[in-house]
Amino acid sequence: MENAGGTTDVHKKSTDPAGHEDPAEPFGPECLDVERELAVFLRRARASSGEMARQVHPDLEPAAYGLLVRLEDAGEQRATELAAYFGVGKATISRQLHALLQLGLVDRRTDPADRRASLVRLTAEGRERFTRVRDARRLSYARKLAAWDRMEIAELARLLHRLNSLADQDE
Repeated sequence: MENAGGTTDVHKKSTDPAGHEDPAEPFGPECLDVERELAVFLRRARASSGEMARQVHPDLEPAAYGLLVRLEDAGEQRATELAAYFGVGKATISRQLHALLQLGLVDRRTDPADRRASLVRLTAEGRERFTRVRDARRLSYARKLAAWDRMEIAELARLLHRLNSLADQDE
């Protein structure tokens, strides 16, 4: 596609087979910037999650660390609720919960609302270990963001929440 200056426009509008304009197209190269920065952020978050998991317990899998975060934030839950929250299968959650049970970081109790089901919760040791690591991580964030204005930090949190909410809309 040639623009008014006679040069080729590499950012031409794309259309679907019905001729409708791609709704993501108007954002142009900014979308690539977001994708690139998110990829870096996610790589660093995965590495950080692995390190935090090892700090909680040397044998803790990085993916299971997220279960501890969720149990601390939301309280005791059924395994099916955890699987739904993380968007994974029951087999994956069962394997991770089994590992956490073996390490003594979580335990189960019968769900009083349905005696056939059980609720998973942090043990006292699991909560203590998790809290120690989480507090250290929060201190690290506070140090990294110390030069930022509080309004910028609030805006970052708002935008990240908005981005995370998009995942809920896809389901």
